[in-house]
Amino acid sequence: MSVRLYIGNLPKDEIDRQDLQAVFAAEGDAVTTKLIKDRKTGKCRGFGFLTVNNDEQADEIIEKYNGQMFKDTPIKLEKALPRIKGEEGEEQAPKPVTLASSSTPIPSPTRGEGSRREKSSKKPRRGSSGGGGSRETSTTTTDSDAIRPDPRWASELEKLKQMLAAQTTN
Repeated sequence: MSVRLYIGNLPKDEIDRQDLQAVFAAEGDAVTTKLIKDRKTGKCRGFGFLTVNNDEQADEIIEKYNGQMFKDTPIKLEKALPRIKGEEGEEQAPKPVTLASSSTPIPSPTRGEGSRREKSSKKPRRGSSGGGGSRETSTTTTDSDAIRPDPRWASELEKLKQMLAAQTTN
């Protein structure tokens, strides 16, 4: 099964896919790259993706190339987050996570312009009522069907809970 790696901290100059592919040329043809460019300007948005054959190869490449200099900037390599269902080529930000004990959504960190694009998009989404009203829906949750936080952010969420508890006791 192929594994996608996120390549971050790329220069926003005029670079192309071949420049990026040349960095990983030693890994052979089993590695493919994809450079994410701005649709309007055609310039690199500062990140891309690398597709490798398996987890072992992904770990080796991360260890070997993470921090390597590419056009005077150290690149950052990590396993890519799972793609959110949407149009191909459109990177979207994850939806906010809501705690069962609180009705305030906690925004998750985003990369790029995904959240800005969602707000300015005028195309109706599939499955929407089409009434032109608010896209938000309110749901009530009980403790048994509460939304669980993303495990990748669980430690940060725990720190936030502790800080909030410390503030309320003062």
